This record gives sequence, structure tokens and C-alpha cells, in this order.
Amino acid sequence: MIAADTSVLVRYLVGTPADQARRAAVLVDGDEEIGVSPVALAECAHVLRTQYGVEQADIVEGLIGLVQRENVRILGGRTDIVVEALVRARALPGRPISDALIVAAAQEAGAATLATFDREQRRYNVATREP
Repeated sequence: MIAADTSVLVRYLVGTPADQARRAAVLVDGDEEIGVSPVALAECAHVLRTQYGVEQADIVEGLIGLVQRENVRILGGRTDIVVEALVRARALPGRPISDALIVAAAQEAGAATLATFDREQRRYNVATREP
């Protein structure tokens, strides 16, 4: 397996700069297994939004398409849980992608409750409590 960092994912999704995007595509579209961490997905969402002006719905669609590729694996998590969290985030206002990935990691780990001061985390239908 080859683990891909944020820079590779961003180049793959935006297609620029051309040489780096081509090399990222050769890697991601190839036959080797590619590992992607939830942190890299969160960073990718942030970069796409702040540096490239990509709309939330398009970011979510791009990330879902990426993690559902046959050769892509979520490092330390399950693809189906990450996709489910991203699907829920797609319809939410604000910047819910990082929150969705936090919830997905908590669910994957079998956490009974998510300790948070962010009351909006409840929108993911996860048990929360303030510490």
C-alpha cells in the first residue's frame, strides 16, 4: 500500500498544476492500493474550499468518489462509515466535513458518546455530551 497525503489528493481532484495532477492521477487511477487518512481528507476539504473556492457539495462529491475507488482504503477506518458521514455532511450548512470525519472515527472506534461543546455535532445523529 502507498499512503497519499493531502497534496496528492488535491492535485488529483483539481487537475492543477498539470504535471503534478497527471502524476497524482497515475498513482490514484493505477492498480496499487492507496491509503488515505481522515486527516488528509479533512485537509483536502479545507484546501479545496479556501484555496480553490470549490463549493461544499462539490467537495463532498469529489471526496466520496475518491474514497469509493476500488484501490483506495481509509487508513484506520472503514470506507462505508466515512461515506455515510460525508453523505450526511453534504446537506448541512457551514463546514461540516471535518465534523463528519470526527464522527466517523468515533463510530468506527465504537465510542458510545462523543464529548463535545459543539452542539451542532448532534446533527450527525450521534450521542453527544458536554464534558
